[in-house]
Amino acid sequence: MAGSNFVDYVKIFCRSGKGGAGSTHMRREKFVPKGGPDGGDGGRGGHIIVRGNQNYWTLIHLKYQRHVFAGHGGSGGKQCSTGADGEDKTIEVPLGTVAKDAETGEIIFEITAHEEKKILVQGGRGGLGNVNFKTSTHQTPRFAQPGEPIVERTVILELKVLADVGLVGFPNAGKSTLLAAVSAAKPEIADYPFTTLVPNLGIVEYRDFKSFVMADIPGIIEGAHEGRGIGHRFLRHIERNSVLLFLIPSDSKNIREEYEILVNELKEYNPELLDKRRILAISKSDFLDEELQKELEKELPKIPFVFISSVTGLGITKLKDLIWNELEGSMLER
Repeated sequence: MAGSNFVDYVKIFCRSGKGGAGSTHMRREKFVPKGGPDGGDGGRGGHIIVRGNQNYWTLIHLKYQRHVFAGHGGSGGKQCSTGADGEDKTIEVPLGTVAKDAETGEIIFEITAHEEKKILVQGGRGGLGNVNFKTSTHQTPRFAQPGEPIVERTVILELKVLADVGLVGFPNAGKSTLLAAVSAAKPEIADYPFTTLVPNLGIVEYRDFKSFVMADIPGIIEGAHEGRGIGHRFLRHIERNSVLLFLIPSDSKNIREEYEILVNELKEYNPELLDKRRILAISKSDFLDEELQKELEKELPKIPFVFISSVTGLGITKLKDLIWNELEGSMLER
């Protein structure tokens, strides 16, 4: 997935259709000069609808669609005929898309299933025709309701990547290298911070034709929950992952300290992220001997861990086993 083709944030101005006016028609036929009211109801205005589509992975198709307008409802007619409903407009989005009100920041809904539909902006109801106001004491009402007006709303659509495993680590920790080593994904890899500017997804093959999806997401820096670095643009993608894989290089000054900084950033952003299962992978471990590994183990946090090297393949099989066990445990907890 090319970086320039990945869009996870769009702002769209939406306008629903107005409801059609009710009719004030009076029945008039050759031998029925005073037939009474027969005005029909107006049709409803068109909705703006959001529908989940599992074939989409990004919001790029909406990048330049800044305005979405639904159709207006038709007016009611004679013989109690109802006006036509306005044309609905449907916005296709990938699974994991969250709709927010642009002015208040309020979450309107989240799309998580294929073909799931939600009304983003409601169309106006059609007005009642005069036939609805006929009574025994008022048999010829010459009035009807107007349709409800249009509703305008600016909304934000944000994508949270759907993946089984999310890679968590500081910039240049080797996340992209690991993803490239265990899957067919081709993320950009270079020896400088923030090489990864957008999430990359890779399908990791496991035993007996099983597989899981791993996401390489831009690295955290201290203060990311306050918007530093790539900030919230990164952190929201973590919310959709079942298992968090913390990746810290073996040559770090203090592995436990880096791990605690990463955990704190997640906690400050959303405390619920700490309920997810965690694994620690110590990368760039191909030059460590057994004695050094045992020394490092003393300072590691009390979570499942493994020493790996994405270059030589050291510990990769054990890492896949750990991930699969945690994924199965996560499924049982649901």
